[in-house]
Amino acid sequence: MAVRLFEDKEHANSYWKYRISPSEELIDKVLQFHRSNKNSANDLAVDVGCGSGQGTLLLAPHFTRVVGTDISPAQLEMGRKHVNVSNISYRESPAEELPFEDGSVDLVTTMSAFHWFDRSRFLQEAHRVLKPHGCLAILNYTMDMELSYGDCSETLNHICKEFYAALQPFRSPYLGSSPFELYKKTYDSLRYPVKEWQDIFWVRKPVHVSGYIGMVETFSTFQTFLKKDPEEARRLSQDTEQRLLRAMGVTSSETEVIMEVKYFYFLAGK
Repeated sequence: MAVRLFEDKEHANSYWKYRISPSEELIDKVLQFHRSNKNSANDLAVDVGCGSGQGTLLLAPHFTRVVGTDISPAQLEMGRKHVNVSNISYRESPAEELPFEDGSVDLVTTMSAFHWFDRSRFLQEAHRVLKPHGCLAILNYTMDMELSYGDCSETLNHICKEFYAALQPFRSPYLGSSPFELYKKTYDSLRYPVKEWQDIFWVRKPVHVSGYIGMVETFSTFQTFLKKDPEEARRLSQDTEQRLLRAMGVTSSETEVIMEVKYFYFLAGK
């Protein structure tokens, strides 16, 4: 069965505010693969587990219609509130029961959500709804983002690694030992005529220190810690933020750093 997380309104709001989306360069990789099949079309793209719709928005310029699906009403509410684009709509739906006809979808994407699904059922559903020559794109990123600032980047990343290590005990057993290995194993098992695996694709984005902390606080590990021990969880994030600021020699959490995120993904053509 799938795992349900990220569903309360406060978390959904933080998700919209802090979670990053794939870069346009990464979306271009997906589109290039999709268009490499001369029989592909651009009528309908479906973004499954869309959350608050940051990734869904990136598909809109390239398809006649884009539908974001998610199991969380609160996440979809954020998407509708912040994404006012005429060819995007949202539907509440489990990833394993997609509300589309057989062979009706040109592109099925899932961006940083596949690991929470009932994966075999989702893959069956994606195959069912994809048109012949349709494309499946499954993206994720590792949770060990790196920060760059002046000549203290090494120190910042040592602090970040300690932050991630403190959250590791709160990791869901549903994820297994490594999402990376889970995705690679899934890719290896796919029986599609054309497929592509990419294990490293860096996305770099300027963020405030507070934005980096806010993003980590949206992770399931932090949210689990927060529910178990709110005081200690908040202390950990506040202490981490202060340590980063001291290492940078600044006092404002609105100071900008470069956050580097390591994506991995696989693409498959039906």
